[in-house]
Amino acid sequence: MKARVHVMLKNGVLDPQGEAVRHALGSLGFAGVNGVRQGKVIELDLADGTTEATVKEMCEKLLANTVIESYSIELN
Repeated sequence: MKARVHVMLKNGVLDPQGEAVRHALGSLGFAGVNGVRQGKVIELDLADGTTEATVKEMCEKLLANTVIESYSIELN
């Protein structure tokens, strides 16, 4: 079983990496990019029978800083 966890900064949290990417795109001639939010994707290869609740616990304890980040889980 596989799980994919998408982690992003919460709205209202400053994203300096996203701002650097937005600025770099403008410098390269890509006009019209008004904002960039950068996050991460974590892919987990899990044993059969692992529950979404277990993956959520992984996120809460390690994979996401829930004070400033939100996450979503996809199970395959």
